[in-house]
Amino acid sequence: MAIGADRKIQPIVIKRVKKVVHGHHGGAWKIAYADFVTAMMAFFLLMWLLGSTSTGDLSGISDYFRTPLKVALSGGQGSGDSSSLIKGGGEDLSRRVGQVRRTDTKSPRETINLQVLRDELIRQEKEKLTRLKERVEEVILRFPALRELKDQIRLDITADGLSIQIVDAQNRPMFASGSAVVQDYMKDLLRTIGGVLNEVDNPVSLTGHTDAAPYAGGYRGYSNWELSTDRANASRRELVAGGMKPEKVMRVMGLGQVLPLDKVDPYDPMNRRIAIVVLNQAAQERILNGTELDVRSPGELDRVLGTGAGGTTPPVGPGASGAIAPGAAASASGGQAGASPTPSADAVPAR
Repeated sequence: MAIGADRKIQPIVIKRVKKVVHGHHGGAWKIAYADFVTAMMAFFLLMWLLGSTSTGDLSGISDYFRTPLKVALSGGQGSGDSSSLIKGGGEDLSRRVGQVRRTDTKSPRETINLQVLRDELIRQEKEKLTRLKERVEEVILRFPALRELKDQIRLDITADGLSIQIVDAQNRPMFASGSAVVQDYMKDLLRTIGGVLNEVDNPVSLTGHTDAAPYAGGYRGYSNWELSTDRANASRRELVAGGMKPEKVMRVMGLGQVLPLDKVDPYDPMNRRIAIVVLNQAAQERILNGTELDVRSPGELDRVLGTGAGGTTPPVGPGASGAIAPGAAASASGGQAGASPTPSADAVPAR
């Protein structure tokens, strides 16, 4: 009985396991795996692009990222309009040929725009000089004293700008004989023109010319070269006295007798003249850059400048406007002087 009683007294332990339901973990491992796969795809895509791109294209891409503005302006590898390295694609998915990115020259679109701009600037400058030409004609015709000199004035738009040539006349010379002393009526004309030239900001070039008659005191070292230069400088002083700004003068020179208007008669009075040229932008750049015409003989000089011959020749073009360097003119002087016979003393016209 005792044993049975003990068994009844022993406790019975019942273990109950409580099940706890965990929340959804969200699949964080999937995010990490997706990042890894994306990185590997980008890596292999980069390897494929590098392997399928030529060395020249790679160099162009490198240059673009180092100096993008230089590549865009000067052209070269990688300066095309498209930014995609994959051939084809774009709006037309059926296109299999990609854009050509080899642009050794400037983009046609850019070149056309620049050319249009240059043409427009040239047109505007020509219109401005044409208005100045009309203004000079108007002022000369306004005053009776100057109107009498209109036959001695030649106005023309040339390759260098507006050419204003004042030629000599048999009975109305611009300067005293054999000197650079300006006659009174020529002073009035030059001073009037000087005031009008201030209406534009273009600089001017002055060139003096003589006929082929040798200077009487040439054996002392003073010749037509010095005489033409002195007359051009005297004309400059009168233009400034008339109100022209002194800083507008870009060049003053003398060409002696190497560019006669009348090539049949190199002693004709019209060959004695002063050429005032209102320079356009192209002529200014040639003078400043030292890229003037370089000729070796009077015949070549005449051919390049396209000057006419004979008394009925229209106003000369770029030649009389000072478009040649003094050195080139000097090299041409010998042939011209030697080709003309020296007239007798009574045949030499008034200088």
